[in-house]
Amino acid sequence: MASKFDAEALELHKSHHGKLATVPTVPLGSRDDLSRAYTPGVAAPCLEIKEKPETIYDYTTKGNMVAVVTNGTAVLGLGNIGAGAGLPVMEGKSILFKGFAGVDSVPVCVDSPKVEDVVKVCQLIAPTYGGINLEDIKAPQCFDIENELKKTLDIPVFHDDQHGTAIVVVSALLNAYKYLNRDLKTAKIIINGAGAAGQAIARLLFAYGAQTVVLCDTTGAIYEGRPENMNPYKDSIAKVSNLQKEKGSLAEVVKGKDIFIGVSGPGTLTQDMIRSMSPEPVIMAMANPVPEILPDEAKAAGARIVCTGRSDFPNQVNNLLAFPGIFRGALDVRAKEINEEMKIAAAGAIASLIPEAELNETNIIASPLDPRVAPTVAAAVAKAALDTGVARRTDLTPEDVAAHTRELLGQKK
Repeated sequence: MASKFDAEALELHKSHHGKLATVPTVPLGSRDDLSRAYTPGVAAPCLEIKEKPETIYDYTTKGNMVAVVTNGTAVLGLGNIGAGAGLPVMEGKSILFKGFAGVDSVPVCVDSPKVEDVVKVCQLIAPTYGGINLEDIKAPQCFDIENELKKTLDIPVFHDDQHGTAIVVVSALLNAYKYLNRDLKTAKIIINGAGAAGQAIARLLFAYGAQTVVLCDTTGAIYEGRPENMNPYKDSIAKVSNLQKEKGSLAEVVKGKDIFIGVSGPGTLTQDMIRSMSPEPVIMAMANPVPEILPDEAKAAGARIVCTGRSDFPNQVNNLLAFPGIFRGALDVRAKEINEEMKIAAAGAIASLIPEAELNETNIIASPLDPRVAPTVAAAVAKAALDTGVARRTDLTPEDVAAHTRELLGQKK
């Protein structure tokens, strides 16, 4: 039987026939309006774009349009429910893009589990979009899709389940370790879950400068040369992580670690495991809806700071802090890609939203409802894009991008 909340959600979606609509941005009230917006006037921008392809950003929606692409193989906590059943989630993602950073976006649900089909669809529709946000695609296919698109397209391709999660995790750890007056680069870190999010978190931590990261899956610690339950992506991450080649179950390798990061399943971290870690560890238990361990249990076992993916506990790791502002910044400077420097910049920008004097054990992650989030992240991402040479438009400053974001959101200057 559906809960009252479920019934209300169904009624909301049914009464509005989904959550998106197309709204014209030009007048259509007269013959002259129609002539300029459509035929014969529309021929002028068409011919201009034909002669100067880069002007597509000036004369169309491309510069503010993102495709939210899924094949429905890993939707939220629902699993492989199919492309059509994933559409409400993609619509939800689109309204978040618009509501939190003024980015227009369209769901694209590809009815195929095949990597080559999703890749081909994205390649064929790329002229329409300034960026592609991959969403809810299972691992390891998500890695194959993103890697191929990054090689063949000249617009940002961003798998939010990987990189959005990684960015917010790193931002939270930056603040946690600032509050604790510890050095994140020397922390001993264990990640439980070696899928899309786990591997992306590890790689972003390495990009930041972390030195000791061990990933675990259901078989135990991943290390180079492990004979079972490996794939090319686990082989790749094994070359740069767990250089000491620790072996064994999570319970064995968590001993002495300073930070636990969970992107796995409910109940996989126990109080005894926390007690075996270093004193006052940081616990990021992000399985949803039930975390690897509940915050009160983690605290009782000696954890100093606890984060989850839930909004009903303090320190929620929420991708909404990252992806709208990241795309806003990338789109404004017409970036060709979203690189590691842009991700690190986004993590630092999110962390900066809480002044050092306001940091405490239950306040290390900003709220996604904070109106400063998108402008701050967009500016930082734009600066990193400019600094690393992936921006096509170089006449804008980060301050211009922040101001544009505030304008789109109706915020005061």
